[in-house]
Amino acid sequence: MVNPVHSAASEDDPDRIGESVSVPEVETAESVETDDSAEASPAVGAHRKKKKPRSFWKELPILIGVALLLTFLIQQFLARVYVIPSESMEQTLHGCAGCFGDRVLVDKLTYDFGDPEPGDVIVFKGPDTWTENDFIAPRSDNFFVRGLQAVGSVVGLAPPDERDFVKRVIAGPGQTVKCCDANNHVLVDGKPLNEPYIYWNGGPPIQESFPEVKVPDGTLWVMGDNRNDSSDSRYQGRVSDTQGNVNGVVPIDHVIGKARLIVLPPGRWGTVDAQNPQEQASAMGAPAWQQGAPLGAGLALAFPTLWLGRRAKGFVVAKWPRRKRDEG
Repeated sequence: MVNPVHSAASEDDPDRIGESVSVPEVETAESVETDDSAEASPAVGAHRKKKKPRSFWKELPILIGVALLLTFLIQQFLARVYVIPSESMEQTLHGCAGCFGDRVLVDKLTYDFGDPEPGDVIVFKGPDTWTENDFIAPRSDNFFVRGLQAVGSVVGLAPPDERDFVKRVIAGPGQTVKCCDANNHVLVDGKPLNEPYIYWNGGPPIQESFPEVKVPDGTLWVMGDNRNDSSDSRYQGRVSDTQGNVNGVVPIDHVIGKARLIVLPPGRWGTVDAQNPQEQASAMGAPAWQQGAPLGAGLALAFPTLWLGRRAKGFVVAKWPRRKRDEG
């Protein structure tokens, strides 16, 4: 509290009682704060004026870098686009040497929760015995071109440089498989398969026979849909087990993922048929891929929804405090 100031003249000199006495002003805490804020506000304003939005050309390299990083992480752990380089899966998947083959999205998460099932179209790393009779993606001797090919393989613009194959699962561990019965059907556990996806490529619809084989534990028997033009478990290297030599079965731990969608070219967009050939078609039930469509759609929408939600939250948090300051 500031006490009033009395003039000494008012007590000693009666003639000066009526005169006004000047009282020095005392600065209060409020006035000091007001002055400080008045002095500070121009500086703050000047500081704000100095901030300019970053130009598009400066942000472009950052955006490209982030996009490439996200693409790498997604394709490494969630899903990856693969190029179909050969004709072994015609007409389910189109591919040939020197042409623009299908680009297929391969789901890498599915087999973290279960093993491949008959009918699944899978991409897998070829075992050491699978070194002959199949297409190998060519690689340039030029270091720069080879680097571009490596980057292209990551984003699905060039065939991968690994020894990767795509085939359909016909039989699983412990099952027996042979060809053929009187109707030219492959038999699994003595029962004929229902394989509407087989492509005969203009030739006679006759499969080459092979003796009964029991699929070893932890492996898969795979074949191509272009049945008479596919180097698969019937012809690839041999694997030894307790029952003798078994043709080129694929270890389950070599499986990379399940082919889900054809993403390019646009005229080929669609899902990859995964009908189980060991089950007869049901008139009442939908195919397995249709039954799983809601779950697939939910997974596909979850990531962009989460991203948009975080962007919206960041925008609100950034704008709300500034609005409160402006109103104050």
